[in-house]
Amino acid sequence: MRNGQAKKPGLFDQIGETIGNNVIIRSIFRTGGLPANWDRRQRMMGVLNNVFLHLHPVRLPKHAVKVKYTWCMGGLSFFTFLVLTITGILLMFYYRPTAEHAYMDMIDIGEQVPLGIMREIHRWGAHLMVLAVWLHMFRVFMTGSYKPPREFNWVVGVILLTLTLLLSFTGYLLPWDQLAIWAITVGANMGGASPFLGVEGPGASLMQIGDVKLVHKAADAAFVLKAGRFVGEATLLRFYVLHCIGLPFVIMIFMAVHFWRVRKDGGISGPT
Repeated sequence: MRNGQAKKPGLFDQIGETIGNNVIIRSIFRTGGLPANWDRRQRMMGVLNNVFLHLHPVRLPKHAVKVKYTWCMGGLSFFTFLVLTITGILLMFYYRPTAEHAYMDMIDIGEQVPLGIMREIHRWGAHLMVLAVWLHMFRVFMTGSYKPPREFNWVVGVILLTLTLLLSFTGYLLPWDQLAIWAITVGANMGGASPFLGVEGPGASLMQIGDVKLVHKAADAAFVLKAGRFVGEATLLRFYVLHCIGLPFVIMIFMAVHFWRVRKDGGISGPT
């Protein structure tokens, strides 16, 4: 305002107002106008009415946007998950989870398929996601972000870390080479030695009701992981379904709860 007169809107302001009042934009942002032109009340209503904007409050503390405090590991973990999802879907077009074709399909993806580098992106992205989740948990622990009222979200984070490791473990078998087969054999046998769930684990003898044993060689953890007594094509199919559908579905549920609790607990916790 100058000399008591309102400033005349410029060309870009008029274009922004026209775009902001478009039917499509209004269907996305019910507040009206573009977010860049919102006042304080409109920003508040925009956050409440939009699922993506609702992930962050209207105002953020300074420490929440400082890389030296957050390390950006939470955001990097989510970003790598998106990369793995996209590259994983693309790989599913060329990979067949059978003992006859699995290994050769992996070779063909790298040598014959256009943009075959997506398999390497998927593999290195998986390593990066495991590292990012570990560093994120370490940062949360060192800054005391697991303390009340955020203890529930810390448990959700531990579950997400476990699911991330399982996601990496199930993907290890899919190349169906000797390294993968024997690694899964060792891992499944370790499951057979787990407490109460494995026939060779401590407490297995206690899992019995009358004359019926709840844990035996045809129903223990190793048998479930192998989908049989030995590592074979059924094992490959089971790990493929877990890796591509089962675990990602569960991870997305816990990830949504994790984001929601960060928002409801007041955002990223401050330094203690």
